Amino acid sequence: MNKIVARYLDGRVLKGQTNDFFPGKATFHMNLLDAPPGTKPVEVQLKDLKAVFFVKDFLGNPGRHPRQDFDTARPAAGRKIKVAFKDNEIIVGTTQGYQPDRPGFFIIPADPQSNNERCYIIREPTRQIEML
Repeated sequence: MNKIVARYLDGRVLKGQTNDFFPGKATFHMNLLDAPPGTKPVEVQLKDLKAVFFVKDFLGNPGRHPRQDFDTARPAAGRKIKVAFKDNEIIVGTTQGYQPDRPGFFIIPADPQSNNERCYIIREPTRQIEML
């Protein structure tokens, strides 16, 4: 099971776990974090999302501001990329599979202390995608 945070286009946030997320599928299912035992998983549609964050833990550190640059002492694996969303959030990281004609792609944050292990970015709600 993967710990994830699903961020919707309308600002909603769902936290939970999934074991059936695949980038090529239109939907996946989440077992919500605070759901009572025995509750059925919620179906999530990618078209409604901004991004899916694969997290280390659900608490994170809300007061921490992620680094938007790369540590020069650590070589970056993959292509460096900067993603700006229509809501002005910016994520900087590396990607192995960005292709402009695909509906989404994975990014690994540049900040090694980020609570996000990786993020699946939905291309539609982005304002700009720039290779660095």
